[in-house]
Amino acid sequence: MVAAPFFLMLSAIFETALVFFSTQILENAVADASRRFYTGEFQQTHQSVSDPATLQQHFKNDVCSRVTLFDCQATLKVDISTHKTFPSGGFTAPIKDGEIDPSFGQYQTAPGDTYVLVRVAGARTVFMAMMTPYLSNLNGNRRLVMASAAFKTEPF
Repeated sequence: MVAAPFFLMLSAIFETALVFFSTQILENAVADASRRFYTGEFQQTHQSVSDPATLQQHFKNDVCSRVTLFDCQATLKVDISTHKTFPSGGFTAPIKDGEIDPSFGQYQTAPGDTYVLVRVAGARTVFMAMMTPYLSNLNGNRRLVMASAAFKTEPF
């Protein structure tokens, strides 16, 4: 009589922990990839590439090489924008009609001494059906996982 609620509660805790753990792994991956970006190492490594979509894919590959808990390559979208002053407020989750907004995911080249906002968003499947109403915010029993970094690039 006690075992069923206990295992149900244990499963709910496990699913919630996986969502938070996935987000933390993504945060660390974005921080590591962004470090290469703000020191200029990323730009110097790919200086022969001028296509923004290709550069965006290289950055995505760098992030996804560190993410293991969800299908990063299939779901992750990268948005890198440059600003004249430090970006502030007004950013919302990129969800539109139960999916990651198709317009999310721009790439602007960041020269040295520029303010940059890096935002990445991906989708992770929620496995327990009972947790779907509480944890999923995308169609198909998926949860948006998102990470960001804001910094000023070094003068390289």
